[in-house]
Amino acid sequence: MSSPAAGPLLLLDGASLWFRAFYAIPDKITAPDGRPVNALRGFTDMVAALITQHRPSRLAVCLDLDWRPRFRVDLLPSYKAHRVAEESGSGSVEEVPDILTPQVDMILEVLGAAGIATAGADGLEADDVIGTLADRERDTPVIVVSGDRDLLQLVRDEPAPPVRVFYVGRGLAKAELFGPAEVSAKYGVPQGNAGPAYADMATLRGDASDGLPGVAGIGDKSAAVLISRFGTLENLVAAVQDPAADLAKGVRAKLAVADDYLKAAAPVVRVVRDAEVALSGPDLLPATPADPDRLLALAAGYNAESPVQRLIKALGKR
Repeated sequence: MSSPAAGPLLLLDGASLWFRAFYAIPDKITAPDGRPVNALRGFTDMVAALITQHRPSRLAVCLDLDWRPRFRVDLLPSYKAHRVAEESGSGSVEEVPDILTPQVDMILEVLGAAGIATAGADGLEADDVIGTLADRERDTPVIVVSGDRDLLQLVRDEPAPPVRVFYVGRGLAKAELFGPAEVSAKYGVPQGNAGPAYADMATLRGDASDGLPGVAGIGDKSAAVLISRFGTLENLVAAVQDPAADLAKGVRAKLAVADDYLKAAAPVVRVVRDAEVALSGPDLLPATPADPDRLLALAAGYNAESPVQRLIKALGKR
């Protein structure tokens, strides 16, 4: 009798999920001492639901140790500039609701007691941590969970193992699982290199939520057509400089004006794939909590007994 196949490696975009939990659940839900715990409860429930649905053998919650890395800001000063709450000597501070920040520490406490690993890389975003862990995985299929479409650039079939993105931008109930075929079908980029092509398309069209202006006059469809025709952003930029290249005069002019932007933005959009990632512990998902007494004490102290019990149940049912 053969043993069941091992489950995937699940990489969770921590901040993406707890921001969504925070805004999805009323902040009137509090701990006994009056502190809001809506993000903690919602995030814990999300993790439990994701474990139940995907049955991973390994899991890491990936963290932003720098939400606005210096190398990206140096290349493109507008990068996330609209989200800056204040500037300090050590960098910029992200505008985050006051009642969410303390809940992040609560979430990390619960994860630690449960035995769920976190992962981070100094000076980099969770996207870069996810990109590195997904890229270096050689044994286990990878599922990335995020509400950030930029991570669609990671999808792959080859080289094995496959990487999929479980996009939760519209909530878990409406989440979509993307591989190369789905990215190609939805965004019109070539299936053979759908992940990198998506990043190139996103660079062309821009993304206001990240402070990326894009190329004026180039939208989703025209960006996808250009990347499909030329294969990569680098090929497209080279074609703009080649008078013999088959480019409409108007499109060539738009791209020529945006040449500096395109050269700067490409490495901003692409995730780092060789970060020095540090994990809090093994990413093997335990069948029982690492410290059950502490986990139950945290649950009681944070008015999170029901979500924590659902997490414990999900761990035991894999």
